[in-house]
Amino acid sequence: MKKIQILFCLFLVVAVSYARKKVPVILVAGQSNADGRVPLAELPDEYKSYHYCQWSYGSGDFETADGSFSLFSPRVAKPGIERSWGFDAVVYKKLEEQWKRPFYVIKQTMGGTAIDTTCTKSTHGWFWSIDAKEKSLLKAFERQIDDCLSTLSPQTPDIKCLIWHQGEGDKQAADRYYDNLKAVILHLRQHLYEVTGKKKYLRLPVICGTYAKNSRQRSQQVVDALYRLAREDQDFHVVDASDLSLLPDRLHFNAQGAQTLGQRVYELM
Repeated sequence: MKKIQILFCLFLVVAVSYARKKVPVILVAGQSNADGRVPLAELPDEYKSYHYCQWSYGSGDFETADGSFSLFSPRVAKPGIERSWGFDAVVYKKLEEQWKRPFYVIKQTMGGTAIDTTCTKSTHGWFWSIDAKEKSLLKAFERQIDDCLSTLSPQTPDIKCLIWHQGEGDKQAADRYYDNLKAVILHLRQHLYEVTGKKKYLRLPVICGTYAKNSRQRSQQVVDALYRLAREDQDFHVVDASDLSLLPDRLHFNAQGAQTLGQRVYELM
């Protein structure tokens, strides 16, 4: 009988230990370069298979996330180019090699989307502004995060950072990008604090990439806004992408550009 009691106690210790185990979580958001536009045929062999990275992927009305996770496999939701990848695939592989244990990605990306609701070309009327009446990607992202955190319970999700790449869609309202992005980050941090009760998320690290110097949608005002935020917020970090190469569309990173940006983001992390 005593032996059974000891075994039961050991079982409880293991169960409690598992329940309290922290699991890394990465947030990813933005528009097309964060979504991924490099053909899958150009993905280097070392980034084609994953063992630990589990993801939840949402893309506005192209794909709605329900809080469930699946093993990461590079793809995008936009019809006609589903077999594509982006710089984040490189980040995940590097993290797998470093951590060698399961981690989770919560990703909400949609090409051509802006924060500012005056940007009339924002895809399907979706905006990153919390003030967007019906199609707010920020609201969708926060709901997705809530559902995913619930799925991960009773483990303890440990949100490491937000990886953000967006801004080309706001070229029309570039003079307001500083205020608009600052509001997005503030709202997301506050939301994470409210749903978790953890004050550390009020200073959630943000890693933001810039744009290739010859991008047809690059705005110097948007770039300046990113660096201004980095100067004012010690938890906001900018990764330079001005020297990276693009696809023939002069907007999206090509395979080499995406791979280099992924490596730079990982090194900063």
